[in-house]
Amino acid sequence: MEPGKIYQYNFPTIIRFGWGAVNELPQYLHQHQLSRPLIVTDATVAGLPFFKQILDLLKQKNISPEVFSAIHKNPVKSDVYNGTQVWDHTDRDSIIGIGGGAALDVARAIVLRVFHREDLFKYDDLIGGDVYVTNDVPHFITIPTTSGTGSEVGRSAIIADDETHQKKILFSPKLLARVVFADPALTMDLPPHVTAATGMDALTHNMEAFLAKNPHPICEGIALEGIALIKDSLETAVLKPDQLSRSKMLQASMMGAIAFQKGLGVVHSLAHPLSSLLDTHHGLANAVNLPYGMAFNIAGFEDKFRRIARTLELKEETGEAVVQYLFDLNSRIHIPLKLRDIGVQQEHIETLADLAEADFAHPNNPKPVSREDFRQLYERAL
Repeated sequence: MEPGKIYQYNFPTIIRFGWGAVNELPQYLHQHQLSRPLIVTDATVAGLPFFKQILDLLKQKNISPEVFSAIHKNPVKSDVYNGTQVWDHTDRDSIIGIGGGAALDVARAIVLRVFHREDLFKYDDLIGGDVYVTNDVPHFITIPTTSGTGSEVGRSAIIADDETHQKKILFSPKLLARVVFADPALTMDLPPHVTAATGMDALTHNMEAFLAKNPHPICEGIALEGIALIKDSLETAVLKPDQLSRSKMLQASMMGAIAFQKGLGVVHSLAHPLSSLLDTHHGLANAVNLPYGMAFNIAGFEDKFRRIARTLELKEETGEAVVQYLFDLNSRIHIPLKLRDIGVQQEHIETLADLAEADFAHPNNPKPVSREDFRQLYERAL
């Protein structure tokens, strides 16, 4: 992978990958007769210099963007409704999601809602709502700015209820972006703590996808390569970022999102309640819980962990060595090792266990996870 070259991949979304790829955006819009995009991002990204440069680039090419950035760190239904109102009132012809997982989830949910005006959660995939996604959707483009969720290549959005904070999954192949401009340069200004948390999120996706119980050898191969890329690049990307490390992390992030169509598992079900209850950053929640969730999964799946250990080039090819590697990696990139260090208290444990048991991710874990298992895992991680 040469840092100065732009590559194209199709999975099946067209991915324009490389340093400076975002500069192709105006030409792409013109080729598709689009000139009035709604850009969905978050308030932090909207204030960064590169975002202003993207807007200026579009305006110089006679493209008139409208920006919606009033979204929560863990997005909720009202974010989607508010963004759709901006679409309605400003005569837009396309949607561009720019940012990390939260911004891209809201952008994708707005893509759904534009021509599907039933209650948003009617389309919840967990209750079969995908069958109601029958209408067309606006032209959709994604531009990632973090190397974490890989939402840019996804076909689903996770949106929470404003009141209950329960997370819903909006899913349809129609929600795939038409094109992804994956430009590692946009990740260079991320602060180290965000790079660390989002990078561990990508590692969680790849590891859980590899272990998930649904058979899918293609995804398993992608997941192992994603793990290898993260092993080679995450520490450098956090502590001394350069073009190569940022490029590898962005690749690995997308690979994790492609792989986890196979499923996720116990770690995500441990992490989601932290975001719902305590508004914890999703990547950070995954990072802290990852070693504990992986330790839970070892027994009965030693062969799978042997392959992970081999991919990580560990001296001992065991699940225990993988777990120790995860603790050590978290320490090296300054991720806390205990839940108490990110705001979890003993009084939260029972509620967290209830939410984790109700979560959608753990049914794909390689082994069953009971409420008591979740309670013990939280206690162990506290």
